[in-house]
Amino acid sequence: MNRVIWLAAAAAAASVLVSAQIIGLGTIVNGEKPTIAIPDFRGTGDAQALMGAFNSTLQGDIAGSGLLKVSPRTQYPTFVPQQPGDFVQPPPVNETPRSHNRDEMVKVANGGGHWLSDWSTPPVNANYLAFGYTATVQGTLELRGWLYDLSKGTPATAQVIGKVYAGTADENGARQVAHQFAADILALWGAQSLFGTHIYFVSDRTGHKEIWVMDPDGRNQRQITNFRSTSLEPAVSPDGSKIAFMSYARVTPGIFVFSVDPPRDLHFYNQRASVNETPSFTPDGKQIIYASSAPRDSCCRIYMANLDGSGFRPITSSRDIDVEPKVNPKTGSTVLFSSSRSGQEQVYMMNIDGTDIQRLTSGEGEASNPSWNPDGQHIAFSWTRGFAAGNWNVFIMDVAQRSPTQLTHSEGRNEDPVWAPDGTHLVFSSTRSGGPGRYQIYTMLANGTQVQQLTTQGHNESPVWGK
Repeated sequence: MNRVIWLAAAAAAASVLVSAQIIGLGTIVNGEKPTIAIPDFRGTGDAQALMGAFNSTLQGDIAGSGLLKVSPRTQYPTFVPQQPGDFVQPPPVNETPRSHNRDEMVKVANGGGHWLSDWSTPPVNANYLAFGYTATVQGTLELRGWLYDLSKGTPATAQVIGKVYAGTADENGARQVAHQFAADILALWGAQSLFGTHIYFVSDRTGHKEIWVMDPDGRNQRQITNFRSTSLEPAVSPDGSKIAFMSYARVTPGIFVFSVDPPRDLHFYNQRASVNETPSFTPDGKQIIYASSAPRDSCCRIYMANLDGSGFRPITSSRDIDVEPKVNPKTGSTVLFSSSRSGQEQVYMMNIDGTDIQRLTSGEGEASNPSWNPDGQHIAFSWTRGFAAGNWNVFIMDVAQRSPTQLTHSEGRNEDPVWAPDGTHLVFSSTRSGGPGRYQIYTMLANGTQVQQLTTQGHNESPVWGK
């Protein structure tokens, strides 16, 4: 079969497999993930100073994907290839060295890293090898990156990726080309790159709770709002162009809708109420669904409105508290929300017109912070599930099966789980490193592994992951 066609077919199959098996806490292929060797890339001239940022980013993206196992560098051969010409085909077993160029035989004695088998056999035992080098060319950082399938046996047939990437000649550019190369590698397994996505969150590091944004690896943290007030509960539109949040900037808590680039208030009209809160966008990005205490300020129920706040209408009519509505991103026809209608707060689902309300959690303990996976079939939420008060943990659930799986255990309070656009990562807030009541933002895979702390300054909470 043509290699391009085969890779496309494999990627499509792997996409389904990864989604099902990571969420199901399984592994990738027949119980084992493919192993990739990623030796440190080197740069020529001025580019070498940027390779620390490049190498850490490339390793982080591949290892953090959960798709591939990265072989330990301590097991690598002494020679690290930088380009295809560095590989030499080993001589046939029965040929004597006299039949080969003397210099070449000295160069590749016992392989030493020049043979593909040096990377595919013990101690490395890799299935794939990523290698290349960088150089600065007229003020631009150029990466020449290759991925070899080591099962092919010969350098002439092993190449899967061979591409030139360009970025600015600084650390940001080095990370950019590393993200791009990693994205091309992961795409072969049907994975969606998180490069270019953003995590919005609440931080009090300036003395007030404001809305901030950062890259998925925690870099480039920057402030969005500057109300010098309390702003909470960010949400991001499906196309990533807008955010919505609740703020006390106008004394009474109300909803704001901002454009992202540049940040600009789009002036959402808040109906008269003591509370308008927990906004989120509909899948088409044209409406806001939220909770409001209107019209009698006796409780909160779910409303929907246009992006400017006009056309608001109630969806639920409970006399109890209904908050945190999230519309199914796949179907647009069902809504998750949390409610106290049966006593302690639990997670519910209903049709978008407010009919067919079903409780998804058992009623044990308290449950809140529901979030849809992009597949529209799985959810994440936080739950005490009958534990001692305050011991919140992150759970996921297949909505059809109603069988929850616990991802965090005995590590402080773990709340606000939200799925990444790739459907295999989660961002959440936790007190695990900051002490009681002091939250930081973390990411993890949807099987609870690969936990990474993203924030350290101040108190950080309520993350949401968008494009």
